[in-house]
Amino acid sequence: MEIELIQRACEQDEGACQALVDQHRDAVFRLAYLLVGDAADAEDIAQETFIRAFRALDRFDTTRNLRPWLLQITANLARNRLRSISRYWSALKRFRFYYPDHSMPSVEFQNQQQAESHALWQAVRRLKTPEQEIIYLRYFLELSVNETAEALEIRSGTVKSRLHRALKQLRRVVEQDFPLLVEEWNPNHNG
Repeated sequence: MEIELIQRACEQDEGACQALVDQHRDAVFRLAYLLVGDAADAEDIAQETFIRAFRALDRFDTTRNLRPWLLQITANLARNRLRSISRYWSALKRFRFYYPDHSMPSVEFQNQQQAESHALWQAVRRLKTPEQEIIYLRYFLELSVNETAEALEIRSGTVKSRLHRALKQLRRVVEQDFPLLVEEWNPNHNG
């Protein structure tokens, strides 16, 4: 079905293009948002992802899955966006790192699960961008190891080793700065 949509989209079929966007828009937007942390920027990145993808769609290898390719484009655009913000973004990130309470929403969380989800997202945001990306793709977007490898243009074994290192880093961040998550992270914890 997707191969047929891709072929029709290559022939400028607007319905096929829209169907492909509808199938992948949420994943593309979520990854962009997770990486840049701003809904407006994420929307711009998502739109640019589809523009670039449709321009290159005739060269896409239809033996591959489309979603990892789109997420690869998304990740590259997000990295470029983050680099382009330069000093202001760096200052903002330093502020959020040293004053994490200011990055929390002012509205009370309605339940413990929301608080834990937000804390986990904040913990992941403290990792370096490559570590964030691999965690977002594998766990937040639930891509397989092979799909994650495609999206990042690396080997499956590299995904596994990077993921192992990223999770070790995340564990350190959680244990040090997010005690709320310690029991969630390690249910056998007897703290």
